[in-house]
Amino acid sequence: MFIHNKRLQYTVRVAAPNPGLANLLLEQFGGPQGELAAACRYFTQAVGEDDPGRKDLLFDIATEELSHLEIIGSIVAMLNKGAKGELAEAAESEAELYRSLTGGGNDSHTTALLYGGGPALTNSAGVPWSAAYIDTIGEPTADLRSNIAAEARAKIVYERLMNVTDDAGIKDTLGFLMTREIAHQLSFEKALHSIQPNFPQGKLPGKPEFTHVYYKMSKSDGAPRGPWNEGPEWEFDEAPQPAVDGGDGTATVNVSSQQVEVLQAMASRTASDVTSDPTTGADLGAGQAVV
Repeated sequence: MFIHNKRLQYTVRVAAPNPGLANLLLEQFGGPQGELAAACRYFTQAVGEDDPGRKDLLFDIATEELSHLEIIGSIVAMLNKGAKGELAEAAESEAELYRSLTGGGNDSHTTALLYGGGPALTNSAGVPWSAAYIDTIGEPTADLRSNIAAEARAKIVYERLMNVTDDAGIKDTLGFLMTREIAHQLSFEKALHSIQPNFPQGKLPGKPEFTHVYYKMSKSDGAPRGPWNEGPEWEFDEAPQPAVDGGDGTATVNVSSQQVEVLQAMASRTASDVTSDPTTGADLGAGQAVV
């Protein structure tokens, strides 16, 4: 059960309306790294989690992400206040209104017209929010790693948003949201390493003959090596040849004799005539005469 507290988790102070900045902030409202995506990701993980400690952690952070969504939505609404009234009441001339909405050089005029100045569940380019942003797979050692990466990406987006505004109040609020991404990363990291072992993910250990082999799949010279492919735990294969399992590298399947006949008939029917050179639509479109 959710109970809404009408006060925000962090006080929002906006110096002046700015539709262009509002549009950019939609990235954290309805974008792939945004707060709704994070809330849904952690909520779905919490519902399926059996460990009581991790379940509590995931529900807590999912709920906090919803509070962050409310903060971002409130900022967007405040930044669009002027445009909202002007759009509704036609208080300016057409040219002045259009100029005020497009001054940021982005799609703020589109989102303002479509959504009346309110926060839209889109990213800053107007792409609708999608459940495809949620990558929960139901294995905590995989999901927690994904959560850590998601929080890191969100932190970077907040940093970039802070770099495009000189509004001190907005910078302060975005700084709080950015910092909470760090706190969540720490919690997820601790939760991950409270599971031992947690690598490789899942139950199966992998084939030992391939687990610690690094295949050099490019021909570049002088590329530096490091702990990712060098050291006592690594076997470095300078020139891997197919097939690395010792087979001939072909794909085969066992089929019945009846299926063999059908497949041979299909192959015969669809065989290419390598001696032909037919006139095609491309030839005709290029103005080539038909002989």
